[in-house]
Amino acid sequence: MAAGRALAALLAALLAALLAASAQLLPLQASFTISLQKVDNTTVMIKLRPGVPSSCHIRIKSVSRSELTIKPGENVTFTFTCSTPEKYFIMEIQKNIDCVSGPCPFGDVHLYPLRLPRLNRTYIWDVKASTKAGLELKFSAPWLRQIEPGETCPDFISYNINSCIDKATVNIGTFCRNGSVSRVKLLGGVVMSLHLPWNSPLTTSGFNIANRASIKRLCIIESTLKGESSITLMSPNYPLGFPEDELMTWQFVIPSNMRASVFFHNYSLSNCERKEERVEYYIPGSLSNPEVFKLSDSQPANIAGSFNMSLQGCDQDAQNPGILRLLFQVVVQHPQLDENVTHLVDLSKERNMTVTIHSEGWPGHTPLMSEPICLICKDPRTCDRVLTLASGTVYRISFLCKDLSRLRITAEKGISCVDFWRCQKKIYSLSVPKAITQLPIQLHKFIWKLLAPDLINIEITSPSLKLQQRIQEQKCNMSYSYSIFSATPETELYVGAFCPGGSIEKIQMRNNVTISLKTFGKGFINESNTQDLKMSFVPHIKDECTFTVSPNPKAKVELQSPNPRYGLPPYVSISWYIVVPGKQIAHLGFSKNRMGIACETGHAYVNIKEETPGAEEIVRREDEPLPNPRNMYHNFWVNVSNCKPVDRTQLTLQFWVTLADKQIDLGIILGIVAGAGVLVAIGLTVCCVKKKKKKTQNPMVGVYNANVNTQMPGKKGLFTKGRQTSESHVYAVIDDAVVYGHLLKESNGSIAPEVDVYRPFDGPIGSLPPSPPPFSFRKDIKFSSNTEEEPPPLTDTEHDNYTFAHQKSGQLEDNEDANEKDKGDTSTPLMESKEQDGLVE
Repeated sequence: MAAGRALAALLAALLAALLAASAQLLPLQASFTISLQKVDNTTVMIKLRPGVPSSCHIRIKSVSRSELTIKPGENVTFTFTCSTPEKYFIMEIQKNIDCVSGPCPFGDVHLYPLRLPRLNRTYIWDVKASTKAGLELKFSAPWLRQIEPGETCPDFISYNINSCIDKATVNIGTFCRNGSVSRVKLLGGVVMSLHLPWNSPLTTSGFNIANRASIKRLCIIESTLKGESSITLMSPNYPLGFPEDELMTWQFVIPSNMRASVFFHNYSLSNCERKEERVEYYIPGSLSNPEVFKLSDSQPANIAGSFNMSLQGCDQDAQNPGILRLLFQVVVQHPQLDENVTHLVDLSKERNMTVTIHSEGWPGHTPLMSEPICLICKDPRTCDRVLTLASGTVYRISFLCKDLSRLRITAEKGISCVDFWRCQKKIYSLSVPKAITQLPIQLHKFIWKLLAPDLINIEITSPSLKLQQRIQEQKCNMSYSYSIFSATPETELYVGAFCPGGSIEKIQMRNNVTISLKTFGKGFINESNTQDLKMSFVPHIKDECTFTVSPNPKAKVELQSPNPRYGLPPYVSISWYIVVPGKQIAHLGFSKNRMGIACETGHAYVNIKEETPGAEEIVRREDEPLPNPRNMYHNFWVNVSNCKPVDRTQLTLQFWVTLADKQIDLGIILGIVAGAGVLVAIGLTVCCVKKKKKKTQNPMVGVYNANVNTQMPGKKGLFTKGRQTSESHVYAVIDDAVVYGHLLKESNGSIAPEVDVYRPFDGPIGSLPPSPPPFSFRKDIKFSSNTEEEPPPLTDTEHDNYTFAHQKSGQLEDNEDANEKDKGDTSTPLMESKEQDGLVE
């Protein structure tokens, strides 16, 4: 029994110890006491956070509730039924200040009451004042920064200012700490709110209230900027409408050695019945204060020192009032070293061209307002982040920018043809004007929009540099490239990207064309002088696009069909004309062995044909393999025409061309050599035979026959040409023995007979060929008188004027006797007499 009692006592002790330990681990719920003085006119309200379930309650004595209101003069003690009440409850502390019926408690505003529960809390100061007086909220450093509705402050501490005129409330704005807004002046009453998170250590409000004379406008917001900075401000009620026919002012306090610029980023206008919505600037030292601007105007820039800006509303249309709102930026910078340096941009001779200078990444990327700003100025006071210059004008611009490499130029030029007969002979240069390249700004893009009417096409050439098609994002050797689009109102065809320095001489396109030159390096300023891209308007072509290619003998030329990413559009035909030099052959090959397309309607074809008579045309359909690599010996065409493909299939043709010198076949060479050898052998044989024959025969002698007339009566048409134009006086063949026969002598030294020698005729030329001059075998022979008579008519046998005989050695005396015998009779031709003597072979 004793042992049992001892064990029970031990268990009881252990249980008590455990209960004590657990009691120490469970936190005791803290109690809070809030005591409000009646004269403070302050009310405290604790309530559940919106959208949070009521799993925690407020307990006063033994009563639980979900909210608690403590009025002026009350003293309440309470606790929470959970250990983390900040998750469930929020607190509002509102102080009412009446400056109409009594004096206002001006000075610093305190956070009252003290020792409040650690909840998210909002302090509200509701100050009622007469509209004949003004209230000023002055903030201590680090001042305030206005934010857009819905934006959150980094430390979750925010201020909200509302102006109360009669029964109307206007939201002046929401602000975070760490900004430039140092004071806000308001007309009439104000409701000031301070939002603090539950864990904020802030113990002071950070502002004070002062009484001022009437400001005669809705409010004045003062912003103090001491160094380089950028701030964003909004009109009251933004993004809702500015009050009708109201006026407000922003005062900017800026050191005199700084420069300020104003930029409107978002605004809208109401529908005015009377007056006009406007912005007015008061700039110290200006000769035209106030300077009035529309909201759509470029606002002043490069302002030295402090200035004021006011927004004036109008009387709105009651049926359709619209909304006046404004969001703007003020940028403060140090003066730039080159702010007085101007750059001449002469666009007076340009037509249909715009030049836009902008920040890098524009328009897709808008620089953050906190980023350093670069300004482009048309004049000292008209500056903006984006400046557009129009053709036909001369500009003098300057830059307010520390780093000009952050700026870019985008230009666009339009060229159109309305009357083909006027523009068909024109050649337009597609080069960047020097007015742009001479600026210290990198050119980002230059766009040419070429517009052609129906049945007129566009031809692009690069005579010296030529073009190289970029395939699979190949890099260009130069600092720029071209992107070419051919478009109609219904479709757009991406012809391709091209680099300067290639083999494509010419591209012809059927539709309107857009060419975009894009730079990707700093070397374009130097390389811009070599641009040679040109365009002209040409008659209609049958294909959608035609390329003329002169391959580089030292490089492999790769080509592909347009629209490689999405495939060739349905029913589109593309052609390439490949030029093959005469002493070279081209090697053509395709990157794939098939087109890789299935047709829903029609068929797709690839055609290859050399440009030579009788050349065979190679045709492949989409369901057939493409030709194997082959040699092309003449200029040739490659054509691809698409069908209507089935879904998810696309036609993309890629091929290559290389050049090589022509190689002569060895068999042909041997055949030529053998044939030449045979010809040489035949020639040598003929020469030997002739020499042998000449040694055995006497020279042929030409003897004149005086009874022969050179004219055929009754056949004047035989010589259709006149003497001057015919060649009847020219000897076709004269045997060597005839020409050099006078040099022949007998072996005994006797003189050989006189022979015929060719003498060129240099006398007067008539309309008929003259009779040849009389020659005889001896110089002392006299011609008979009948040689002067009318020559007898020629017969159809056309007797020869000359007869030729062979002189044999040992017969010279016989010839002389024959000559003596024939002196008195020349009627018988010499050839006949010689035949009788057997002298002719």
